[in-house]
Amino acid sequence: MKTPFYWFRSLSLIVLLIVTGVSGKIMSQTTPDGSTPQFLFPDFTMSSVRMKNGQHQKILLNYNTVTEKMVYSKEEDLYDMVNTEMVDTVYLQDSKFVPVGKAFYEVLLVAPVALLVQYTGSLIPPGTPAGYGGTSQVSNTKQLSSVELSSGYYNLKLPGDYSVKVDPVYWVRNDNSMTSFINERQFLKIFPESEIKLKKYIKENKIKFSRLSDIVKLAGYCNEIIK
Repeated sequence: MKTPFYWFRSLSLIVLLIVTGVSGKIMSQTTPDGSTPQFLFPDFTMSSVRMKNGQHQKILLNYNTVTEKMVYSKEEDLYDMVNTEMVDTVYLQDSKFVPVGKAFYEVLLVAPVALLVQYTGSLIPPGTPAGYGGTSQVSNTKQLSSVELSSGYYNLKLPGDYSVKVDPVYWVRNDNSMTSFINERQFLKIFPESEIKLKKYIKENKIKFSRLSDIVKLAGYCNEIIK
């Protein structure tokens, strides 16, 4: 899947960042014990937002992996960040995020072959009765309607029997376009002309596509062999 790499260009827009609650104001119930597993980081921390007009703003942020939205905290209330087209870069927890559509991707490597990661979270409802006395869990958004979860619950403390499964989707920028991958086969299809070298590197370095550090290492090697 490819999409233009629009975020890479800096536009001159004389505007300010506007944040609001899509579902109105909602009370923060963030706790350090993991009761809000939909957030990428344990706590909201003071972060820097660089606008495309060059201005900077300091706000308390965290990233909701289920909605794929930056969430802004003010006076114990939470709001989804909107008007993301005005944002150039978000600096959060020693990481750099850029807007891609309405979501934000973390930048892992800035190079001719750039690497980013998209965090996609699935809300897992409580186990439901299954055959032979077992239980089953379904990470399907259709399940949410059965418990009447409003959109606000995605930012609030989740019920104790809910969990979130986060699956990373990696993206590389090459030739001014972005291509996603989650496994070796998909990655090799992006660079068919270097497939032999990449296969050898993956085998010799025991690269695991389940380890973020290995993916960064592999992307670095791509920049060495692909000119």
